[in-house]
Amino acid sequence: MSQFDKLLQHIRALDKNMRFEELQKVLEHYGYTMSGPASGRSHKSFRKNGKATITIPQHNPIKRAYVEEVKAIVESEENDDENA
Repeated sequence: MSQFDKLLQHIRALDKNMRFEELQKVLEHYGYTMSGPASGRSHKSFRKNGKATITIPQHNPIKRAYVEEVKAIVESEENDDENA
């Protein structure tokens, strides 16, 4: 099992020790791009054409609600891949 697969497994299990960088890696894998203010803000937005924007605070560990949002994105992306 690859490291990325293990990362997805942690997201599916709603691991309470997820780090911002891990969620960033997964979102970027699915084509989301990160943007945010140059300074003074701790939140980063992830955007992808045709998809809703997700904003995540750049704190560690990440709260469960944000992991749930990324889990929903992963499931949606996997369903899109299966239906393509």
